[in-house]
Amino acid sequence: MIQITAPKPDVVIEKQANPQLSHIYGFTDFHLITREAGGIFMFYGENDELLFVGKARKLRPRIKKHFEDSVSPMKNHREEVRRIEVCLVEDQMEREIYETYLINTGRAKYNAEKVFYK
Repeated sequence: MIQITAPKPDVVIEKQANPQLSHIYGFTDFHLITREAGGIFMFYGENDELLFVGKARKLRPRIKKHFEDSVSPMKNHREEVRRIEVCLVEDQMEREIYETYLINTGRAKYNAEKVFYK
């Protein structure tokens, strides 16, 4: 049996209660997410419910796309995101494995692909 341990988040940002103080989607610490490194990201909602897991070669631009893009699986659920966790994972194969593992063990609510638990 293969043992996978999910990586600890390198960056965790929380949505602020007062959106007027935040200039990027309610997150004042969005700048803490690297532009250049690759990794995986998790969107969490109320009560630490895992909403979505994704991977990217460049994290910040990819995460921003989920808040702007009209084809994102999160387009109708953006307001539910309360916390973003980011794990730096440079190896493409490792990102793929972690993403699939986290989607299925955390039962991510809005991931439609790579789901084996339904």
